[in-house]
Amino acid sequence: MTPRTDSAAALRQDLRQDLLLALFLVVLCVGMRLLPHVSNFSPVAATALFAGMMLSRRWLAIAVPLAAMLLSDVFLEGYGWRMMAVVYAALVLPAVIGMLARGQRVWPVAIGGALASSLIFYAMTNFAVWALTGLYSTDAKGLLECYVAALPFLKHTVAGDLFWSVALFGGAFLLRRWQERNREQPATLVSQV
Repeated sequence: MTPRTDSAAALRQDLRQDLLLALFLVVLCVGMRLLPHVSNFSPVAATALFAGMMLSRRWLAIAVPLAAMLLSDVFLEGYGWRMMAVVYAALVLPAVIGMLARGQRVWPVAIGGALASSLIFYAMTNFAVWALTGLYSTDAKGLLECYVAALPFLKHTVAGDLFWSVALFGGAFLLRRWQERNREQPATLVSQV
C-alpha cells in the first residue's frame, strides 16, 4: 500500500467509527425519549456534549441531537414549530460546548458541560415559553413567573444531563481501559510462556 491509500483507508475507518458512534447515540436518545421517563430526564443534551468531544467530524456532532429529536418527535406529541426550533437549538449548543472543549480534561467538561447545558436549555426554552405562548404577561414579572414555574423541571434536566454525561463519558473511559488491557494481555501471555 502507498501512503495515499493508507491515508484513505484510515479516513474510511475513522468515518465508520464516527458513524457507528453517532448511530448508537441517536438510537439511545430516541429509545430513551420514547420510553416512559421523568419529564426532562433525557440523554439528548449529554449525547450532544459527548458527540461534540468525541466525534472527529463536527457536522456529525451537530447532527446527533437534531436526528435524535426529529426521529423521536415523529412519535411524540408535537408542539409549535417556533418552540421546536428553540428546543432544537438549545440541544445543539452542548455539541458546540463539546467541540470547543476538545483537548481539555474530560471530567470537568463532562460535569461542567452538563450543568451548562442544563442551564442553557432552561434559559432558552423558558424564555421561548414566555415570549411565544401567551401563558405569561409580557413584562419582567411574567418572565420571572415563567422561570419560577419551570424550576421543578430544571432539577430533572440537571439530574438527567449529569447522569447521562457521567454514563457516556464513564462508559467511554471504561471501554478504552478494557481495550488497552485486552491489547496488553496477549503480549503478557506470550512472554510468560
